[in-house]
Amino acid sequence: MNDPIRHAHVVPLDRSATVRADVTPERAGWRFLGFQVRSLRAGESFTAESGAFEVCVVLLSGDADLSAGSQHWTVHGRRAVFAGLPHALYVPPGAHYGVRAATDLEIAIGSAPAEGRLPARLITPDDVKVEIRGGHNATRQISHVLDPEDAEKLLCVEVYTPSGNWSSYPPHKHDAHHPGVEVDLDEVYHYRIDPAEGWALQRLYTDDRDLNDVVIVADGDTVLVRRGYHPVVMAPGYDGYYLNFLAGEHPSWVARDEPDLAWVRGQWAGREGRMALPLKGTGREE
Repeated sequence: MNDPIRHAHVVPLDRSATVRADVTPERAGWRFLGFQVRSLRAGESFTAESGAFEVCVVLLSGDADLSAGSQHWTVHGRRAVFAGLPHALYVPPGAHYGVRAATDLEIAIGSAPAEGRLPARLITPDDVKVEIRGGHNATRQISHVLDPEDAEKLLCVEVYTPSGNWSSYPPHKHDAHHPGVEVDLDEVYHYRIDPAEGWALQRLYTDDRDLNDVVIVADGDTVLVRRGYHPVVMAPGYDGYYLNFLAGEHPSWVARDEPDLAWVRGQWAGREGRMALPLKGTGREE
């Protein structure tokens, strides 16, 4: 049967289901990255085996009891993605892990094939490195959950983009393996928008314009970035959040800027990190 995700740019959130989004490498048509969004009511549990994959569970909202192997943690999470920095659970291959919702809970799960070189661990808001990137109306906040040294094949960040601002800019791509220039990575953008009635635009395009699409993104949508450049702009009046999971054989933040727009980066010299965004948080907001 033809799977509509295989040819789609956008996967909408199914708010009526426990598994609200489900992207496998087979369904997406790429090699490495798996992605899910799950919702649990207070008292419900979710357990799984990581198998041949490393897994990162990001708490989008709510409190939870987490486990990986023989380790257990109790987490008092943020009430929403705009209310603070995340907790996350890293699980290596070959481990049993579980999530029990202490309150209504929403989680996102990224996975990729791995060998098992790193131990299970809880990532707290204190572990998340925060940077302000860009300048002018392309200023945004990047919260680093998994950097290249933190996992084998996975990368993970949360990005906050204020009303009317551009993000993932200058446009960049990572769909070919050219060491020092770009690496080949699968990527999802999972969006939340505040207020939730708002929208964003994301352009997906290649140098030869064989791919040249613009998608309208709503709250809860997941955009699949298979190839090409992929900048984002938020509609004025609406703040944006997106969770990026990326995965590949050689995970790195090295990317190739779109040649005609790479010059924009030079206009930010000395300005990056100076603007304090209203979305910046340090943990749970009461």
